Amino acid sequence: MTLRRPALLALLFAAAIAGLRAADNPAGLAVTFAAGGGTDLSVAENVWLHVPAGQPATPFLAPGPFTATWKGQVAAELRADFTFHAEFNGDLKLTVNDTVVLEGKGEGDKPVTGKSIRLNKGANNLVAEFKSPAAGDAFVRLFWSNKETPYNPIPLTELSHPETDDLKKALLVRRGRDLFAENRCAKCHTTPGGMPELAMDAPAFDGIGGRRNFDWLARWIEHPHARREFITNDLPGNPVTVLWHEDEIHSRETRPMPFLFLGADATAKAEAAAAFLASLKGPAPFAATKGDVEEGKALFEKLHCVACHDSPEHGRTMPHQITHRRLNAKFAPGALAAFLQKPQEHFAWIRMPDFRLSAKEAQNLAEFLMSVAEKAEITAAPTDAALIEKGRRLVTAVGCLNCHTLDGARSELVAKPLAELNADRWTSGCIADQRPAEANKTPFFNFNAAQKAALRAFAATDRASLTRHTSADFLARQSEHLNCRECHGKFEGFPAYQLLYGKLKPEWTAKFIAGTHPVKPRPWLESRMPNFPAYAEHLATGLATIAGLPAKTPADPAPADTSDLAKAGQKLVSANGGFACVSCHPVGEMGATQVFEAPGINLATSFDRIQPAYFRRWLRAPTSVDPSTKMPGYFDEEGKSPLPDVLGGDGPKTIGAVWEYIRLADKMPRPE
Repeated sequence: MTLRRPALLALLFAAAIAGLRAADNPAGLAVTFAAGGGTDLSVAENVWLHVPAGQPATPFLAPGPFTATWKGQVAAELRADFTFHAEFNGDLKLTVNDTVVLEGKGEGDKPVTGKSIRLNKGANNLVAEFKSPAAGDAFVRLFWSNKETPYNPIPLTELSHPETDDLKKALLVRRGRDLFAENRCAKCHTTPGGMPELAMDAPAFDGIGGRRNFDWLARWIEHPHARREFITNDLPGNPVTVLWHEDEIHSRETRPMPFLFLGADATAKAEAAAAFLASLKGPAPFAATKGDVEEGKALFEKLHCVACHDSPEHGRTMPHQITHRRLNAKFAPGALAAFLQKPQEHFAWIRMPDFRLSAKEAQNLAEFLMSVAEKAEITAAPTDAALIEKGRRLVTAVGCLNCHTLDGARSELVAKPLAELNADRWTSGCIADQRPAEANKTPFFNFNAAQKAALRAFAATDRASLTRHTSADFLARQSEHLNCRECHGKFEGFPAYQLLYGKLKPEWTAKFIAGTHPVKPRPWLESRMPNFPAYAEHLATGLATIAGLPAKTPADPAPADTSDLAKAGQKLVSANGGFACVSCHPVGEMGATQVFEAPGINLATSFDRIQPAYFRRWLRAPTSVDPSTKMPGYFDEEGKSPLPDVLGGDGPKTIGAVWEYIRLADKMPRPE
């Protein structure tokens, strides 16, 4: 992987700041919620929060009045005076180095400014105490400023917190809840739910015989945790293949498929089940169309597939990467191309994204992947009617259909509801410490020690957290599972992941992540945003609420003099007496006039896309938001515009005028 210069600069900047944190402390702030006599501990990215009225502040507490207390350290690059500001609804008290620097009752979006305090170089203790309001949404958004730093959120790289035993225990419970959902435990042990992941499906069985080869199905069913592998070559010239079995499961993938057949006849039962599944051919077989290997290889690189998969040469494969080595054994002829074109067709919650490939692109990519995968001898599926019937009975009996769907079929395995499983029952059955030697009716998930400890910690709670949901909580879990940070901030055109917090309007973001938005913001990029339709809405709202913004963007009222301001904005964007934004940015159908590398984002699409507060901070001082940006800064330290002939050089009015011009969207008049 080659880092482009902007991404490299951003990483170097983050590394330099991280060195100022208290020694060995992890990023973020420890936050304690209290409500209804209970408490919950977690880690927050910043002093940010948005809780809609009547909703829980965290899934681990009931809805109602609550308090939140953030604790940790804020790092300063140099000894300097800073002023803290906050937008909040409720009561907030901010203490830095044992000095109260901001205290009061919030008035919604109107900022409250505290007093200046000198921060020491390195780590400074920070405590923020918040009490929810009597009515309305509860929210907090903390900012800071000084002579060199405009009004901005505290960079996430400058916040850290000490680890405590209580925090570790709370995070273990969260991990257990995540494992419970990801492994589809509620499909057997039914429970009322509000957690979105409880609705997760599994690959549909209808037509699976036309998509998967018999041999692969049989081996997968018999030993699902040995089917994926990663390769290490720590010793030069001595690569070692490591299979996931017995005590090691992928650090990112939770592997929800359990062992279903145990004992001496496990292989025979797995083959019978595979024979039945292989017989489910569907209405028509896939047509195997040959693609172009070289074009497929180029597409593999453009899509940055190495973020999640091993490289085509099968060199060092990291634990978070999934190998392509077994593709020829897994996919039936033509099925890989069909899968690449529509990954969610038979599995809505799959983590494989949809890149909106054309049929030809899918064929080329499939051809390339099959050319670098290991050769496989494909055995024809058995056609013996008795064996297929045996497989059908097994699939129905052992619980496959609790997770997988098959038209007209129902599972015969009925487990106890979750409410009837006391914590002391979580040491046997599905999560027993040892794999049973003989067959029984209970699937075995082969969890490692850490996973079993997390599940048992979750079992010891009242498990009511499964009935509650916050978008920020969903985002924290699924951004890790979907590997978002493996692209964002590492490849050209992918903003650093943390820069997305509070940047985009959730309505636009949901469409963009789902792949239903018709406009690509950066059409010059060869890479594409991967689409995750089932996850899109919750990820989008999470990116807003985690930064203290509402899940639905409030109406942005236009000022009384909007027409005059829009005309001023038109002049400011132009090259004639303005900032010459059109040199880099297209405006509607008017292309950028002086682009040397790649154009900026079309300004006609910006109003629907960008949060207004983010836009104002961005235009005021772009490099304070993203140190790697190519966007120039135009305003001086006092925020004055260098164009006194437009609105008297008043900074906020100047930025507001550009916003009013952008508000016109596709009706923006052409600038000079």
